[in-house]
Amino acid sequence: MALRGGGRWALRASALRGGGGRRNGGRVADTPQHGALRAALRKIIDKEINPFVDKWEEEGQFPAHKVFKTLGQAGFLGVDKPTEYGGMGLDFSYSIAVAEELGSIRCGGIPMAIGVQAGMATPALTRFGSDELKKQFLTPTISGDLVACLGISEAGAGSDVASIKTTAVRKGDEYVINGGKMWTTSGCQADWMCLLANTSEGHPHQNKSLICLPMNLPGIHITKKIDKLGMRSSDTAQIFFEDVRVPSKNLIGEEGMGFTYQMLQFQEERLWGVATVLTPLETIIQETIDYTRQRKAFDQSVLQNQVVHFRLAELATEVELLRSLLYRTIALYVEGNDVTKFASMAKLKAGRLAREVTDSCLQFWGGMGFTSEVLVSRFYRQIALAF
Repeated sequence: MALRGGGRWALRASALRGGGGRRNGGRVADTPQHGALRAALRKIIDKEINPFVDKWEEEGQFPAHKVFKTLGQAGFLGVDKPTEYGGMGLDFSYSIAVAEELGSIRCGGIPMAIGVQAGMATPALTRFGSDELKKQFLTPTISGDLVACLGISEAGAGSDVASIKTTAVRKGDEYVINGGKMWTTSGCQADWMCLLANTSEGHPHQNKSLICLPMNLPGIHITKKIDKLGMRSSDTAQIFFEDVRVPSKNLIGEEGMGFTYQMLQFQEERLWGVATVLTPLETIIQETIDYTRQRKAFDQSVLQNQVVHFRLAELATEVELLRSLLYRTIALYVEGNDVTKFASMAKLKAGRLAREVTDSCLQFWGGMGFTSEVLVSRFYRQIALAF
């Protein structure tokens, strides 16, 4: 199977499978196959995304259907998804290679939305959904014909997933949904939602189910596009449900297993998040080096001050150490190991380091760092939302 779209973006997935996951000391090597995948994606980013990022950031929304269709035609929305539903059938290390390259997009909102499309709204459907559901929702999501969103968080239940209040009550061969969701990435443009709702009374870890919910059904109200400090190019919606009826066949897997299904995908979600932050941090450090080298203060470049030079060297070292932890975790994961501890460590370190790098580098830009003209300012504003 080829990375779809032909022409300049074409790349054979069969060739990628040939070198998959060479290991070296417990670390996922950056093989030529991973590199070829990155190079193909970088061409799309440089031509179809980065030239328009500033405009989309200003407008508060990027054209998800257009961008996802471009990525879907090239195969980047289903790298580790089954080939029978349009994916490339590669192991998770290739998804991490894609996530790292998405970090070259000069904002965080678009990579976050791609992450929802490729790695947050679809894993449970891929693993546990019926063949009919996969053909209806997964295949067109991988191809970029449909935009997906994830309906988990609520106004009173963010990280505490077990506390959600939205209900889906079974009536005949339908579920009737009432409640609401908050902080829904791509919610203003989405064609369907992977919805977590309470389908029964009882223990909060055993009374929830995941449902494929078309977003054009009567009773679905997108009440607000949230105006955010950062991640501005990614639309974020507040959504309410009022007696929304959806066929019971849209249930993913077993009723009552939704909380478990959601928890299963969190490890991959954490690792994806770590991968997407590595390239921006490297870029910010390099751009800060370049700026402080040419910026003069007291008859010398700012970079010539040892405190600046040493601090930037230290930050670069920390980023490389984080990458090593990520690669070790991925190597263990694709071999079938439980990586809960390492994935949690990597997410913890990534969140702290992202704030540390952006804050430290911002100071070296002086007044320019507090303008909207430089990348470090954009990531300073948005990085807290990612972690």
